[in-house]
Amino acid sequence: MSEIDLLIIGGGVNGAGIARDAAGRGLSVLLCERHDLAGATSSASSKLVHGGLRYLEQYEFRLVHESLAEREVLLAAAPHVIWPLRFVLPVHKGLRPPWMLRIGLFLYDHIGGRRSLPGTKTVRRTSSKRLDPLQDSYRLGFEYSDCWADDARLTALCARDAADRGAEILVGWEATAAQRDGGAWIVDLRSDAGETRQVRARGVVNAAGPWVGEALKLSGARADHAPRLVKGSHIVVRRLHDGDQAFTFQNDDGRIAFVIPYEHDFTLIGTTDIPYGGDPAAVHADDDEVAYLCELVSEYLKTPITPTDVVWRYSGVRPLYDDGGVSASTVTRDYVFDIDAPDGEAPMLSIFGGKLTTHRKLAEHALEKLQPLMDFKGEPWTAKAILPGGDIPDFDAFADAQVRKHSSLPERVVRRLCRAYGTKIDPILADGPGREIAPGVFEAELRHMRDHEWARTGEDALWRRSKLGLHLNEAERAAVTGWFGR
Repeated sequence: MSEIDLLIIGGGVNGAGIARDAAGRGLSVLLCERHDLAGATSSASSKLVHGGLRYLEQYEFRLVHESLAEREVLLAAAPHVIWPLRFVLPVHKGLRPPWMLRIGLFLYDHIGGRRSLPGTKTVRRTSSKRLDPLQDSYRLGFEYSDCWADDARLTALCARDAADRGAEILVGWEATAAQRDGGAWIVDLRSDAGETRQVRARGVVNAAGPWVGEALKLSGARADHAPRLVKGSHIVVRRLHDGDQAFTFQNDDGRIAFVIPYEHDFTLIGTTDIPYGGDPAAVHADDDEVAYLCELVSEYLKTPITPTDVVWRYSGVRPLYDDGGVSASTVTRDYVFDIDAPDGEAPMLSIFGGKLTTHRKLAEHALEKLQPLMDFKGEPWTAKAILPGGDIPDFDAFADAQVRKHSSLPERVVRRLCRAYGTKIDPILADGPGREIAPGVFEAELRHMRDHEWARTGEDALWRRSKLGLHLNEAERAAVTGWFGR
C-alpha cells in the first residue's frame, strides 16, 4: 500500500488544477480519473475564460470580480491556449436597452482590474463593419473583451505541470471504495484493465464533477450539499462570417448565446441551460436544443442557420451548487466546498459548482481549506506561474519564427502546433514530424499526446487533446484511432 498526502478523484480542470497546486507545495499527490482528462464537463464548455457578463444581473459581483481577475492571470500563464477575443453585443429593440448594457459593460471593464485587454467601445453600422454579418435592423452595439480558451488542453496542461512537479496521474483508474482508518483514508483503486491498487491518503479531494455525489456515497462521507445538475449544449456549423469578432446575442427568455469563430473553419454556438436528471455519461445535445440555438441566432444573422447546417454537437453537465434558484439559468456558477472532517479525522473536500475561468483560484482556496486540517506547509504559488509551453512573450513573433524553422511542414500545421503546445513544439519535432497518419496529423504529435498527455485512444486525441476530429473525414479519423490501437 502506497502512502500519500492527497488523493484527488476526478481529472477535470478542477482536479487537475488542485493536483498542480498541491504538488507545487511539496505534497505527494495522486490523481485518479476513470475515463480521460477533461472527459466530461471540462471539455464541454463554451471555450471561454470570461467574467460572465450576465452574472452581473444576478448580483454575482464576487464571482464576476474573481473571474475577471483570473482572466488576466490565465492569459499570462498560457498564451498559447488562451487568447483575447472581442465580442460584439448588438442592441435588440425590446430587450435590454442601450443604457443598461453600457452600465453593465462599464462595471465589467472595471471591477476585475483589467490591465492588458482593451475596454468597451460603441459600434454603429454607419461607421463600423463589425455589425455587417447581422440583419440590417441591428444598427447599434457594444464591443468588449473576453478570452477564448481550449478547455481540454488547459486541463491537460495542468495535469502535465502537476506530474512534472511530482504528482502521479492515473488515467483509466477509478476509486471503488474509501474508508477512514487511523487518521487517514484507505482508498481502493481499479483500472479499466482490471488492475488494483490501494493507497493510504491523509486527505481526499472529491472533484468528480457530475459524479460528486457518487464519490461521496462510496466513502460514506457526510455531505451538507447536493449538486444541481444543469445541462449545457453547443452546436458547431461552418464558419458564418469572415471577421475575427465573436457575438453575444440576447434572447427574450433572458438567456444569451455566444457565436464564436472556432477552429478557423467553423463557428461555435451555445449554450443552453436545462435541468438534468439522467446519467451524466449519457448526456447529449437533443434536437430541441439544436433547434433553439438555431432559431436564436437566426433572429440576428443575415444568413439564418438550420439544424441541417450543424456539423457537430456536444453537451455537458454542470454540477452546480443548489442555491435554490428558480431556473437553471439563475443557479449560481460560483463554487462551494463541502468538507467532511469529523473530530479532526482525515478530511474529504468535495467541490460543487465552479467554472473553467476560476479553476486556479478554486485550487488555491481548496488547499487553504485543507491546510489546517492536514497540517502541511507551502504557500500559494500559481498566480505568477507559467503552464507548460506558455513561456512566450509575443505569440505572433514566436509562431512566425516556428513557421520559418519548420518550413518543410505546411504553415497551417505549424501554427496549429504552436497554438496547442507553445514552446513544447521544439521537443515534439526534434526528430522530425514522423509519418503522416492523417492529413496534417503526424506521428510525432500523436506520440507526444500518448507519452506526455495521457491520451490512450483516437477519441482522446481527436476530440480532447485537439479538435482534429472536426477537420478529418471518417476514414482519416479511423487511421488515427488505428494508430492508438496498434
